[in-house]
Amino acid sequence: MPDETNRQWILSERPTGEPSMEHFTLHENAIPEPGPKEVLVRTLYMSVDPYMRGRMRDAASYADPWETGDPMRARVVGEVIESNYGGLEPGNLVTGNLYWAEYATSNGVDLERIDTGEAPASTALHVLGMPGLTAYIGTVEVGHVKPGDTVVVSGAAGAVGSVAGQIARIAGCRVVGIVGSDEKAAWLTGELGLDATINYQSADNLSAAVAEACPRGVDLYFENVGGEVSDAVLDHLTDYSRVAVCGKISLYNLAPDDERMTGPRRLYQRTRTRVEGFIVSDYDHLAESATKRLARWISEDDIRYRETITDGIEAAPEAFLGLFEGENIGKQLVKVD
Repeated sequence: MPDETNRQWILSERPTGEPSMEHFTLHENAIPEPGPKEVLVRTLYMSVDPYMRGRMRDAASYADPWETGDPMRARVVGEVIESNYGGLEPGNLVTGNLYWAEYATSNGVDLERIDTGEAPASTALHVLGMPGLTAYIGTVEVGHVKPGDTVVVSGAAGAVGSVAGQIARIAGCRVVGIVGSDEKAAWLTGELGLDATINYQSADNLSAAVAEACPRGVDLYFENVGGEVSDAVLDHLTDYSRVAVCGKISLYNLAPDDERMTGPRRLYQRTRTRVEGFIVSDYDHLAESATKRLARWISEDDIRYRETITDGIEAAPEAFLGLFEGENIGKQLVKVD
């Protein structure tokens, strides 16, 4: 047993509007001991994701809300330190839904051994984990991407958007990424091979920018942002177009009665458009085959990725809050050890 203490973040109060550091409290306590059929895991990397903002609300959603005073949860990559579970041994690298913490115990059944091939273990939290699967499901299963499509991805430099754009490129599409900085735009076209980008922060007229980048209209829109960005894209949907609604990060900090929380008002001309929201866990039966395809694309250099890494468990809230300011390129991770 390590002789250190365990630092762990608690949701101290529910935010109304944009969260800040005052909503989080760092507790220090003893390292937990694993019970029967449990393992003790030392966190190596922790994921922070936009969906976590919804779990801070006291409202019904696809994921149960966190209670104030309770530890905050996250997908992590960690090392087994002690094991009372026959399927895992000390030294094994695992991934699972644990906590914003340096150490945690878990039922061994709820953990997965990591097999990322030649890729780093941290990729189990993004391109070979939930974000990569989300990108795959949204483009292939929900978006029905096909050669010749014009595909627009908002939040295109994030963990999900960057993979979705590359999958569409592999499928033979014209791919346009919407981002918030010139640095992100240069990464998408220069390294990831997207055809065009739009910087929504500097565009004088966002709808006109979409029209210029998509002269034949938009066949598939991979939605990550919502708000004015989505309005601009929806103006240019083609007949029989598809909208795969993954997230709407621009709206996550708004109150439900905020006047900006409006419906899909730009769809009045497109009665044939199919709009579908999705949750990646509904497609668990496809996870193994999809992960194999993603791994092959990575090994063949068809999909590239980037990690934005923040060091130390103490910096976890800052890493999370930075998501809403667009500070990350690729996957935002916290390196705990």
